[in-house]
Amino acid sequence: MTKEIKRNIWTMQSFYLLTFFGTGSLYPLLSVYLSDVEHLNGYQIGIIMSISPIVMIFFQPIWGMVSDKLNAPIKILTIATLVAGILGLGYITFNGYYWVFMTATFVAIFQSAIIPVSDSLSLKYTSKVKVNYGNIRLFGSLGFGIAVFIMGRLSELDPEIIFYSFFISLFLASFLASRMPFEKGSKNQNLLGGVKEILFHKKFLVFLGITFLVFGPNLANNTYFGLFIDGSGGTYTGIGIAFLLAVLSEVPFMKVAASWINRIGLLQVATIAGIVSLARWLLYFTEPDLWIIYVTSILQGFSIGLFIPAGLQYIRDITPVHITATAITLYSAIGNGLGNWFCTFVGGIIFEESSIFTVYLFFAILAFIGICLSLWLIKEEKGRSKIHVTSKMNL
Repeated sequence: MTKEIKRNIWTMQSFYLLTFFGTGSLYPLLSVYLSDVEHLNGYQIGIIMSISPIVMIFFQPIWGMVSDKLNAPIKILTIATLVAGILGLGYITFNGYYWVFMTATFVAIFQSAIIPVSDSLSLKYTSKVKVNYGNIRLFGSLGFGIAVFIMGRLSELDPEIIFYSFFISLFLASFLASRMPFEKGSKNQNLLGGVKEILFHKKFLVFLGITFLVFGPNLANNTYFGLFIDGSGGTYTGIGIAFLLAVLSEVPFMKVAASWINRIGLLQVATIAGIVSLARWLLYFTEPDLWIIYVTSILQGFSIGLFIPAGLQYIRDITPVHITATAITLYSAIGNGLGNWFCTFVGGIIFEESSIFTVYLFFAILAFIGICLSLWLIKEEKGRSKIHVTSKMNL
């Protein structure tokens, strides 16, 4: 590995570390802040926390098309990261539900560009230099976990510190974004053609459904896990410890994901992630003791740590090369954005009408349906491979 490659890998790892440190500073503790400081009710918290994923659905494809049209993902990533960080200070500048709503919306618009653009750049570069994408992405999990742990302690002294941390992290990340590796190619002139082609791809659409049902609740858990621990008798520090254990457990699983995928298959790994998620949500519905919550938080490593690399690789493998970037953007916007929004929004209603524990029963039902879809897709692929082998033998 040359010095240039090592430097580029370090730049991408540091970018993920800082970007997710900012995200981990803000979102896991934002729902608690809105409840305790802004005194918003469950409906209002659910709406505020669901803004980011719903904005993602509409704006991620737009950011992707703008990036393709201008062939300038580095500029897009740098500007979006910097502006999102600056706008995050709006949470402490303005007060009241409607101002918080507007701040959350504008932050989400620019933040929605960060993950798909950086993932696309990282996947292309790691494929080119033969480096495991998981070894870069795991720094995001590391940053997220460290942030929640540190901010959980510091926010007990001053809850507003989570917004300053979000700003500083993204401000520094924007400088790293400007130094990420990128090779200029030809501009994509047929942007809508790629969207139309991918939307008629059966496997892609089914896997979007699986992502919606399995990964959506895992993303929404970042919103409700703090309230869950709070409702179970935990403190801000306790929330930080639980998130640290949960997110750091993703790191070893991201490192071994590639070998697991090669050994048992992409869909099989995604199914395992779904089964572990189902078990975790059912346990939380039973209102377990606080120490059990802390211990079982490491199950997140199985679910998210395996699903993220498996999902991205599956999308890359089943789609034609000329529409891979479009597929990843739509996968992130619809699979992650829509799933996250739906689970967060409905979770807010359930939280207000019932309890935080019932929210996790809802997550469990979705995960079960997702597992069923995964098993069906595995069966479909096995059936097609048998037909393909039989036809070859007949020839």
